[in-house]
Amino acid sequence: MTSTGPSVHPYVPNSVPAVRAAMLAAVGAESVEDFYADIPAALRLGRPLDLPAPLRSEAELVRHMRELLGRNTSTRQALSFLGAGCYPHHVPAVVDEIVNRSEFLTAYAGEPYEDHGRFQALWEYQSLMAELLAADIVNVPTYDGFQAAATALRMAARYTGRRHVVVATATDPDKLAKLADYLRPDHRLTVLPVDPATGRADLGAVRAALTTDTAALYADAPSYLGIVDPALPELAELAHAVGALYVVGCNPASLGVLSPPSTYGADLTCGDLQPLGLPMSFGGSHAGFIGSRDEERLVAEYPSRLFGLVPTEVPGELGFGDVAYGRTSFAVREEGKEWVGTAAALHGIAAGVHLALMGPAGMRELGENVAATTAYAVRRLGEVANVEAPYAGSVHFADFCLRFTGSLGAAEVGRELLARGIFGGRPLNATDALYCVTETHTKADIDHLAETLQEIAK
Repeated sequence: MTSTGPSVHPYVPNSVPAVRAAMLAAVGAESVEDFYADIPAALRLGRPLDLPAPLRSEAELVRHMRELLGRNTSTRQALSFLGAGCYPHHVPAVVDEIVNRSEFLTAYAGEPYEDHGRFQALWEYQSLMAELLAADIVNVPTYDGFQAAATALRMAARYTGRRHVVVATATDPDKLAKLADYLRPDHRLTVLPVDPATGRADLGAVRAALTTDTAALYADAPSYLGIVDPALPELAELAHAVGALYVVGCNPASLGVLSPPSTYGADLTCGDLQPLGLPMSFGGSHAGFIGSRDEERLVAEYPSRLFGLVPTEVPGELGFGDVAYGRTSFAVREEGKEWVGTAAALHGIAAGVHLALMGPAGMRELGENVAATTAYAVRRLGEVANVEAPYAGSVHFADFCLRFTGSLGAAEVGRELLARGIFGGRPLNATDALYCVTETHTKADIDHLAETLQEIAK
């Protein structure tokens, strides 16, 4: 039986009409509409939202959510070659076991006296990431890797006092959209096309774009196309020659086999923690990291929390607390240089657990596995008729581009693969798509994809 009375939300006590009326009376408002009086009429909908009937019981809600979730097909149920920033790595069971502990899972933000264990866990995460990145300083995570890149670029702009940012490598269009949102209206963004023959940075174009007003030169390592560009060290030299900072976004899972960006000149290293113990989860559990050298003026530009060791009143005993808390948006609120929230801190703990489990040898083994699997996939799939690997001459990590030269375009090939129970790559344009392999893919998986493409790509 359904109720026809006033709409009262079962989980929101303030939706009870009498309670709502008392609240309005207390603030001197006649209705909820009074709170929206400053919003111009042209921007207001002017009619009720087109919503389904309310779910008035927990049982109805559970049933509805199960029906919605049942429409999904996860990458655990089907063979998937999707990557492009959200990767199918193995997550050890102990990672979930630890982050689901109540003292981590339910802790949002606190102070040392009430959240000491969580602060220590995040300090351990920062220390492990600093070792992986060959950096002195690593922040408590931002919301995602896109925000980490945007924040790093704004840090560079504040540090240099300049307004121009240049992007040199192939970069995810969604990331570029986030960068544009974060940088405007204070900064000018120039995105340079890569060399179409190699997919690598066009050094001539980079030289021409850099000026004395350039705050930062940005590169991805590997790039959006999965390419490890041999010109990454030279890009650092070009940036520094005009007084700009060099900001590099990297896949942390690659650092067991690839040099950390700081070793070839990066002033700021950023990226997404998703490859480190975070599941794909229908779009990914994401968190962003930023690392740098320990320079006071540069560290002052971090808007996010940093945890460090502090002495206590007990001789020889150390605690864990905020470093330079006064520079954060939490301390100065609307006067802050930038707002960074705390929603991704739990993912930092997950990444810390993952790194502690893997250790240097484990990260090296992971990197070698992914690099070798990627090399095999590029070679094997490039042998299929009407399929090319246009940048096969470059070293790749995880992601790689396939070009379909037959009668079916990239999106059509993807639909045909899906009909056969395979998630293909992300279309880049009419002919090209971005495919991905990791340590979770076997030689048999890649061979199966090759055989299926042989049937499709006519």
